[in-house]
Order: sequence, then C-alpha cells, then structure tokens
Amino acid sequence: MEWTKLLIWVAKGAILVNAMLVSAAYMVLAERKIAAWMQNRVGPNRVGPWGLFQSFADVIKLNLKEDIVPAAAHYQFHALAPIIAIGVAITLYAVIPFGDYVIIGGHTIQLGMAPNMNIALLVILAMTSVAVYGITLAGWSSNSKYSLLGGLRSAAQMISYELSMGLSVVGVLMLSSSLNLSTIIRSQADLQWNLFYQPIGFLLFFISSLAELNRAPFDLPEAEPELVGGYHTEYTGMKFGTLYLAEYANILSASALMTALFLGGWDVPFLPKLLGLQPGSIELALLQVGSFLTKSFALVFVVIWVRWSLPRFRYDQLMTLGWKILLPIAMANIALTGIGILLFKH
Repeated sequence: MEWTKLLIWVAKGAILVNAMLVSAAYMVLAERKIAAWMQNRVGPNRVGPWGLFQSFADVIKLNLKEDIVPAAAHYQFHALAPIIAIGVAITLYAVIPFGDYVIIGGHTIQLGMAPNMNIALLVILAMTSVAVYGITLAGWSSNSKYSLLGGLRSAAQMISYELSMGLSVVGVLMLSSSLNLSTIIRSQADLQWNLFYQPIGFLLFFISSLAELNRAPFDLPEAEPELVGGYHTEYTGMKFGTLYLAEYANILSASALMTALFLGGWDVPFLPKLLGLQPGSIELALLQVGSFLTKSFALVFVVIWVRWSLPRFRYDQLMTLGWKILLPIAMANIALTGIGILLFKH
C-alpha cells in the first residue's frame, strides 16, 4: 500500500509539473493570439498549424541563447532568483484541487497533489509572500540601476496589495468556516457560489491579483519606457525564459484559486444528477476537471483582455488605489459579511 501511494504521488507530481509548464508556454501563445485579435492583426501562424508550435520554438530558441551574466552581478543570487520564481509557481499548484476524487481499481485518488490540506489557503498566501524574493533578488543581484528600481517597485507593490488580497478572502472563510480549499468548494455546491455572496471580495481579489502578478495596468516593475525591462533586464537565455514562464504559471494559479474560492471550483450545477453520474466515477471526475479548467481559462482570458485594454498606472496612483481605496473596502466587506451572517445565518 505504501508503494502504491508513493507511485500515485510521483505520477501526480510528474503530471502536475509538466502540465503547468506546457500550460504556461501555451498561455504565452494565447496572449499573443488574443492581443492580435484585439488589435485586428495577424498573430503567430507560421510554426505548426495555426502557429500552435510557436511556444516550443520559443523555448528551443531560449535554450540555444548564450547565458550572459554581468561582470559586477552577484552570480549566485542572479541564478537563484529564477529558481525561486518558478519554485513558488509550482508549489501553488500542489495545494489547489482540480476535482473531487476518482475510484480506480479500488483506490480512491484525490484530484490534486494535496487537495485536503487543512491550511491550503494559508499556504498559498504564505507562498505569494515568498514570491517577492525572486523578483527582488533578480533586481538587486543584477547590479543595474534599472533592474534594482524594478525589483524595489515590485517589492513595494506586492507587499502593498497582499494585504488587500488577504482581507478579500476573509469573507469566504467566514462563510465556509474552513481554510481547506476542498471544503470551500463543496460549500458552493449546486450554484451556491461565493461570487453571488461575495461580489466585492471577488472584485478585490481580482484587482489585487493583477497587482501581485505585475500585470497591466500594474506592470510598473517592468515598465519598458522607464526601466528597459525592469528586474529581468540583465537576464538572457533560459533564465529569462524561466522568469517569463513563472509569470504565466502564476496567472493560471491565480485564476485557479479564484475559481476555487468564488466560482464553485469543480462544481457543475445540477448536471451530474441529471446525467446520473456516481461519485467517484471517471465520467464525473472528467466533468469536474473540465469544469474547473474551463472557469480558470475563462479568467485567464479576462486577465489578458485587461492587459491589452487599460493603460499603466502612475506609481502614486497605484499606491493610492491599494492603500486608500482597496484596503478600506476590504475591511468594510468583512464587517458587512459578519453582519449578514448574524442576520441571515439560517
């Protein structure tokens, strides 16, 4: 039994890591395709049918490029920063459940690496705090004023918006009384999604996620007109590619987390009962995973849509929004949620 569990864990890990990397690579292609569609131009369409192999060509190109490290850079930390960035991205996927469970050969397999972790949400919030080290180290270790400014901007921005992000999910925790993501998802069964009970929390979490991901209109750490490329200016080859993939992997993990917290996770309202699907069946598991991924990729589309629609904030506007607008609204939302639970708890 122990060997069976170990093999299941190894298989899950291999599938998870490879699926994350491939998804991140194809999200780069999706960004380019969606941007081309929005700007009424032709996107990548040469490598493979409809340009589907463009991401693989990009990875091969980055692997073949020379790894250039500035002479005055701190080499060890310069190399460590991309590892921290991609490591945090992979860790976030490990605690997000993509479905409930499936029974195969008498074995109950949970659809996720650690789907029933009782402090899963706390782990995710902690790891997002660690993520700032990767970007800050990348900026500082490059020994370039542009990179350093990008790293400092990112540290200030991510720390500022972490507070609003953390407070935005308190209402969800109050409704579900759990930090376990699987429990939170089950509490939203049959269209009892937290989106309908916590619309303000969802909006706050979405905006804070854009800031945490350094995505437009919050992409000040890598503002091209001011900082060349920001914290990754002095990176080349696959080190740059790793930082780039980590950004897109984090977009998908943030979308998956929003799906779990606010959109019912793997919940497909009423359809399993209508189809007569039994809990633990392969058919139901495929339906749940498909539902989760559909919701997640829909949010990814919105994130990309926002990037190509809104201009970049000034730095004072960014800080004003985080501290003077989002933070008070998040605290008011907690108070209103508490009042609502007291009045309508039955």
